[in-house]
Amino acid sequence: MRQVYLLLFLFFGFNITYTQQSQLFKAIEHLSEYIASDKFFEIRKNFGDIKATDSLYSEAIRFSEDDLSLALLSLTFTTLPYRKVPIQIPFLKTIFYYPIVSVDEIKFLQKNINLPRYFFYDSPNDAYGDKDKLAHFFGSAFLGYSFSFFDLTSYIGYFVEVIEDAFVLEATIDKRDIKINNYGKLFGDLLDEKKKIMPSEIIILYNIKYLRFAL
Repeated sequence: MRQVYLLLFLFFGFNITYTQQSQLFKAIEHLSEYIASDKFFEIRKNFGDIKATDSLYSEAIRFSEDDLSLALLSLTFTTLPYRKVPIQIPFLKTIFYYPIVSVDEIKFLQKNINLPRYFFYDSPNDAYGDKDKLAHFFGSAFLGYSFSFFDLTSYIGYFVEVIEDAFVLEATIDKRDIKINNYGKLFGDLLDEKKKIMPSEIIILYNIKYLRFAL
């Protein structure tokens, strides 16, 4: 079934990317430049990664002209810290690199240097931190918001773990990723009723819950 979930995500992802290709790429390019900017660096430095994430989300909403689906989808691809995923086809042992929508190499590297990575209470205290977690959060938020008419997120919300566990080489499921997927889905669900909600409000819920069980 995991392969089925992956195919579902790739099917929906391809069709959405194809129909919004021009808008999507422009948004990814703009947001990548925003993350790499001195302005964003100063926000992270002075206010921290949680506020910087809110700033990034607000910029995505502004650039997409309040198209929430486009904003969340562009944030998902923009915050991915890699451009290709090495995938091994089950049984065939054939390896290929699945390309992810991204900007050119220079902009990509500049963006990755400044990606937020310390927004969760249990973020690893190393140079990488949780650099890949915003893609989980915004990807699940996109699915929660865009497919709210059918609870597809109950399955596709695990798309990163599915890819990593069943297809991606040398990877295992991260239980924290699943938790973050759930909080991202919650954010997407709430956007239907509360348009002004910010990512920090959900991230704080995650941190409060973590602290409750850690103390």
